[in-house]
Amino acid sequence: MRYESVIGLEIHAQLLTQSKLFCGCSTRFGSAPNTQTCPVCLGFPGVLPVFNRQVAELALKTALALHSDVPPFSLFARKNYFYPDLPKAYQISQYELPFARGGFIEIDLEKGGRKRICLTRIHLEEDAGKLIHGDGPDSVASFVDFNRTGVPLLEIVTEPDIRSPQEAKQFLQNLKAILTYLKVCDGNMEEGSLRCDANVSVRPCGQKTFGVKTEIKNMNSFRNVQKALEYEIDRQITMIEGGEDVIQETRLWDADKCLSFSMRTKEEAHDYRYFPEPDLIPVRIDGAWIEQTGRSLPELPEAKKSRLVKEYGISSYNAQVLTSSSDMADYFEECCRIIDKPQMVSNWIMVELLRELNRDNLDIASSPIKAKDLADMLKMMDDGLISGKIAKTVFTKMYKTGKKAAQIVQEENLTQITDQSELEKTIDNIIRENPGPVSDYREGKKKTLGFLIGQVMKASHGKANPELVNRILIKKLEDRQ
Repeated sequence: MRYESVIGLEIHAQLLTQSKLFCGCSTRFGSAPNTQTCPVCLGFPGVLPVFNRQVAELALKTALALHSDVPPFSLFARKNYFYPDLPKAYQISQYELPFARGGFIEIDLEKGGRKRICLTRIHLEEDAGKLIHGDGPDSVASFVDFNRTGVPLLEIVTEPDIRSPQEAKQFLQNLKAILTYLKVCDGNMEEGSLRCDANVSVRPCGQKTFGVKTEIKNMNSFRNVQKALEYEIDRQITMIEGGEDVIQETRLWDADKCLSFSMRTKEEAHDYRYFPEPDLIPVRIDGAWIEQTGRSLPELPEAKKSRLVKEYGISSYNAQVLTSSSDMADYFEECCRIIDKPQMVSNWIMVELLRELNRDNLDIASSPIKAKDLADMLKMMDDGLISGKIAKTVFTKMYKTGKKAAQIVQEENLTQITDQSELEKTIDNIIRENPGPVSDYREGKKKTLGFLIGQVMKASHGKANPELVNRILIKKLEDRQ
């Protein structure tokens, strides 16, 4: 490639608190507009903010999990700008003294190896409201919903260490996994509880100085982040090769049209006139609090991934998928406690179960098939009670009805046929009805065995034990030579 992309991300994670950052209003998503507000989050004159201690606890967990340095105290500041969904005309955020500095997340590279993406800072701030624009091209009305105003956010800013859209996607997936393992954020990008803005520029390979960057907003999925960055990188390269200058601007991503469009230009940095928030004292984090929080951290995705590979003997790829959420890792391990077949369990989760869940846009915690029920079905298959083909039928019925495997097998008489005399009768019929393939086998064309086995399975409606069928069929074919 003649050009290299330089990408930095700014991620806003909504913290899992029941109340807002500086007042007692609910943070519940989806309530009727302006029903979760009070004089504090609406910025009425004379009101005073009160800091939510749980926010500091969740932020501290995140900072330690991301290997960040947590200073003894951080300071809130007022970020001044006017926008219709910002009732105070300023946002309480952090600036010169953020909650944490530095840190990193490691990602797996497509061509092998690992790369460390470094963090610049982690700071706390309150969310703004939401503008709701009127429907239709001729509408001039806009409305403001202040329910989101004051919701606690953790902003995580990376260094410009990312060199491709795929790396950006991998970074975000790893970050989401960490945040959900810690239970500090639900990671729901569609509902806006995990949001990402990207700064991207391109430069000729080998050049040390950065190119002119643009900011991309409105990306509500990992796929959209990757596609938006790919589009923007191509757009900038096309402009440069066409003799045009890339301008510093903010662009919005349109996922339906798969293109970005200009929102506003940034000829110079905006002056937000930061100054210390006079109504809030510094947030102090002492060493004992840090040490106690560090001891309480759960097993995080990378550590769990390494343990699953070592303990269960599954591939690194399978472990990566299974540890993408703590619920999925727990599901896998619960299955393995019932049936000691880790490879079988991982294959059924990743191929069969995830296909159904992804189609229905469900996470594994909402799966109609619980871990114990899947493991019980796999145990029936491993014990020879049902065949692999029947197991897939049973699985589909379990997913659709919520019934257990044993009930479905009994109701529909799906138990695998293992009676040798019964199988011999079916096999004798198949040999008699297929003289051509039988003759081919006896003449050395061994591939016809698969056809004959298939005919037996078809005649038994998939209930014959495949291993027993294979053994009996070979014996009968070879005994008559």
